[in-house]
Amino acid sequence: MGSEWQLAEKPTIQVLKDMGHRFVTKAEHEALRDGDNQVLFRPHVIDAIKRLNGLSDEDAQAAYVELLSKNDNEEWLGILRGNYSRKVQGQSEHKTIKLIDFLNPENNSFTVTNQLYIKAEKSRIPDVVVYINGIPVVVIEAKSPINAKDKTGEAFDQIKQYERDIPRLFYSNCFNILTDGTNCLYGATGSPSKFYGSWGDPWPRPERDFSNELNKGLWSLLEPSRLLDLIAHFIVFEQAEVGKIKKICRYQQFRAVNKIVSRVVDGKHRKGLVWHTQGSGKSLTMVFAALKLKTHLTEASPELANPNLMVLTDRIDLDDQISGTFKACGLPNPVSVGSVADLHALIGSGIDGITALSTIFKFQGSKSPIANSQNWIAMVDECHRTQEKDLGAYLRATMPEARFFGFTGTPIKKTDKDTYKNFGIVGEGYLDKYGIDDAVADGATVPIYYTGRKTDWHIDEAKIDILFDQWFADLPDDKLEELKKRGVTFADLVKHPRRIELIAYDIWTHFKEYAAPDGYKAQIVAIDREAVILYKRALDTVIAEDLIKQGMSPDDAMKAAARKSACVYSRSQEDDKPSEDDHIADLRKGLMAHYLDRDAETSVKQAFGKKGETPDFLIVCDKLLTGFDAPIESVMYLDKPLKEHTLLQAIARTNRVADSNKKNGLIVDYIGVSQKLDEALSSYRSDDVQNAMVDLDNLRSQLKAAHATVMKMMKGLKRGTSDLKAEYDTFVDIIKTEDQWFTYRSVAREFISIYAALSPDKSVLEYTKDLKWIASFLRYATQVFEKKEAFDHKDYSKKIREMLEEHLDATGLSVTVKLRSITDPDFWQDFDIDGKLETDLKTAAIRKGTELRKTVYERLDENPHQYGKFSQRLKELLEKMDGAQLSWADKLRMAEDLAKDLEAEAKAHEGTNMSPDAYGIMKVLESYQPEEMTPDNLAEIAVSVEGIYETTPPMWHEKTELRKNLRQQVRQKLHEMGFGNLKLVSEEVEEFALKAFAK
Repeated sequence: MGSEWQLAEKPTIQVLKDMGHRFVTKAEHEALRDGDNQVLFRPHVIDAIKRLNGLSDEDAQAAYVELLSKNDNEEWLGILRGNYSRKVQGQSEHKTIKLIDFLNPENNSFTVTNQLYIKAEKSRIPDVVVYINGIPVVVIEAKSPINAKDKTGEAFDQIKQYERDIPRLFYSNCFNILTDGTNCLYGATGSPSKFYGSWGDPWPRPERDFSNELNKGLWSLLEPSRLLDLIAHFIVFEQAEVGKIKKICRYQQFRAVNKIVSRVVDGKHRKGLVWHTQGSGKSLTMVFAALKLKTHLTEASPELANPNLMVLTDRIDLDDQISGTFKACGLPNPVSVGSVADLHALIGSGIDGITALSTIFKFQGSKSPIANSQNWIAMVDECHRTQEKDLGAYLRATMPEARFFGFTGTPIKKTDKDTYKNFGIVGEGYLDKYGIDDAVADGATVPIYYTGRKTDWHIDEAKIDILFDQWFADLPDDKLEELKKRGVTFADLVKHPRRIELIAYDIWTHFKEYAAPDGYKAQIVAIDREAVILYKRALDTVIAEDLIKQGMSPDDAMKAAARKSACVYSRSQEDDKPSEDDHIADLRKGLMAHYLDRDAETSVKQAFGKKGETPDFLIVCDKLLTGFDAPIESVMYLDKPLKEHTLLQAIARTNRVADSNKKNGLIVDYIGVSQKLDEALSSYRSDDVQNAMVDLDNLRSQLKAAHATVMKMMKGLKRGTSDLKAEYDTFVDIIKTEDQWFTYRSVAREFISIYAALSPDKSVLEYTKDLKWIASFLRYATQVFEKKEAFDHKDYSKKIREMLEEHLDATGLSVTVKLRSITDPDFWQDFDIDGKLETDLKTAAIRKGTELRKTVYERLDENPHQYGKFSQRLKELLEKMDGAQLSWADKLRMAEDLAKDLEAEAKAHEGTNMSPDAYGIMKVLESYQPEEMTPDNLAEIAVSVEGIYETTPPMWHEKTELRKNLRQQVRQKLHEMGFGNLKLVSEEVEEFALKAFAK
């Protein structure tokens, strides 16, 4: 057993055994399955079906056989939760069949096994698999090391490979866990690595109960009763534009929901206040709460018999958002209430089991209590807003006996005693709190920084008269007199045309350098609707002028500039009325021209959320400052004096996690909010909001510290010579071990990440030279230490990538780090060893090892039956590369032999009358051919199967029925020629066909 067994796999299994999971040995799990290509433990499944449902062995066997045919992950989740029925002996109706006893964990069989060999076209052996009643529900990949912060490492690659190559194991899978023996990360089936996270709080147990992160994480996720709770209530499929996305809760959602359910079951307190900061999944928390309150599979309480749920928001757009989330997650029968009358009719209907979605305003003026409101549970979003206009009082007057749980994305003000009183318990504060710092620390959101721009245009309200005389001196006398008579306002100064023109120019300049290179987008927050139109016109002009300078025609430039931004605001009844005042008439014309109706606004918001589509800017004044979720937004240009919860909600539009390049959100302040930040947020407890928006100087300090850390590891290394490659080789020798390499790689990435977040800020310039050296070294050293191509640079900001490529070209290192395909004639030059220095031979050998690793893996992916024999040879080559037994010249010769044989195999079809695809099919069939079959017969069948797939219509691979028909045709041909195991063989042929013939 290797180090991964000792450091990660073995301790993982031991923790599970200590929690009550029985370990199943390799010999046992081989006997429990119907062959290596199956994943269910037949005896365990059948035993559970019989025990939990009182069925005969014959009925249980029939149910087991039917389960083998289930291959949809969402359907399997429903089956695990009890949504499975079939005909059984002695009953005319379908009987619901339980596979898991959620109420009584001890009635289930929890087992864990390791090194589970699963035969497929690309057979795989996952490290650890967790079973409940013979059904695999969790896959654990134990690999060292995992970069927990950057979500990188071989374990992430491995789990994706398993999901692709052995899908049968993931039909019933609920989630996956990755561990290196120290870190423990989890994610739902199919989740990209960026959505994996650690389990922070093991509530209700204290952290001190656990000796390390591994024990804490595994207990939190896999302790039997908690695992059942997660499966029963905390996994959903959400319908998105790209299809259904599977989501599993984070620890704060699990904690808050269970606190709510406990309070309902206990019955003593009938309310609670939950603060989960914006961007951390508050809407999904409400979904999970509704799911557990409605289905309560792990709870047996009369308080949860069949409750009615009322989910209330304070805005129509938030109502749309939350109702959309509920419906997208498939919550049972949510009803959107369209009118006050409908709401009262629904509440008074006496029907139980309702889930109603509405706005708090529907209760305005309602004072008549409804009967039997004790069976209603109300979840109120942004509950602090219910204190406005006595909405909370109307709500309680209508539903006096209901239970009320308030949710908020911003902290409650110190002075807001009514919200604490109406939703909280005396002395408790929040029932559950997940603050700004918690979300940033967990990576659930990114931090928000701010910077002030154009201080000459910040406006001091105390000096309005002086500024008026300065800024409006050029107005005609009649207009000047009119303004003075009316009284100049703060908004008049903010909307000064010259001010807006200069800021629009600054916005475009900043956006091009800061956000555009990585495809991010921005909001411009104007003081009012008039300012929205002024910004739209000014920005269109600035962008068009820039495009004309780049060579675009004036007409095309204006059209392109207009597409770059869109305005989102509410209409007024006055907008379409004529006016004799030229200024007002012009404003109304602009408001009518740029107004978006509901459908158009939806389309614009969807386009804004996609890279490569316009608009790049949304210009707003009130709308989209709350509830609007667009991870692609990284910058907010703020020109409106916001404060308190409005400020907190607005800036949080930039805090969503998008991709590895988005390290933070940025608020560019033109109005001076950041100069009076303490005052703007003075209504809150300082520890709740102290890091809501952090000065960009803080990031500059982080860059300085990160640079010092990485340079400390390079202490003593002589740099700045004429031979950069020699410097890299020297540093490789200094690093020596893999452990040291991964430590260095981590701190180097942190430095590069912060540099990219600040760039093009002038503070980065003093670090640029070191950044080029370090980033280039990472690409070079990855080949040395990991024998694979470095992809770090592809995750860098485009600003860094372009600078790095220029550096590699200028220093000649682009040749050293560039990997070539085996089909490239230049690939073979490295094998010319005569007259080369030892250092050059070493570089060539390392490069060849990396290139051949990539080639073998790619060809194994194409056809493991044809190229499987090269897997062991590659392993031996890479081991020799790390050893000292052979010279670098001999290592190159060994690599050359492997390369030549790979090429010979790729051309093997040339010695037959077969195409490459037909030959590939023949290699798949070879593993299963009857003993008496001749090579000519096998080739004939392969050509025939090729003909089946070659003549299929385009997009056949996306049509379920057509694929099924093709498999049947293949099975028929194989059956005629005496093949056995027809289902498996036809599936493996299809796997090959998906790569060779999909079009």
